[in-house]
This record gives sequence, C-alpha cells and structure tokens, in this order.
Amino acid sequence: MTFDLQKILESKRALRRHLAARPIGEKLRMLDALREREIAIRGHAVPPPPLAGTLHEPPTAYRAKPQ
Repeated sequence: MTFDLQKILESKRALRRHLAARPIGEKLRMLDALREREIAIRGHAVPPPPLAGTLHEPPTAYRAKPQ
C-alpha cells in the first residue's frame, strides 16, 4: 500500500471522472445495489415505522434556562 498523497488524490479524481461518465441508468442500478447493501448491513437496527392507529407523541421540549 502506498501513502503518496498525490497518487491517492489523482486516483480519486480518476474514479470520479469514470463514475461521472457512466450512463444514468447504470448510476441508478449502482445506487439500488448500495441501498440493498445498507439494508443488509443495518439489519434490524432501525425500528419499524409506527403502526397505523397507534399513538405517537413528540418529545416535550424542556428549557435549559428559565426565562
């Protein structure tokens, strides 16, 4: 592995140019694949949305300093 900063930055620029040149359809497929990977990694860490008909109240805002 190299730690040549100029080489790393040029590599990043080349990758960005390569990705920017791809057709929009391919970019959208890549985005879908990234979303699927995120869901697989995240798993059940995010709670499901509340069920219809359930009560949901926003948290109460408390003042830090009395006015």
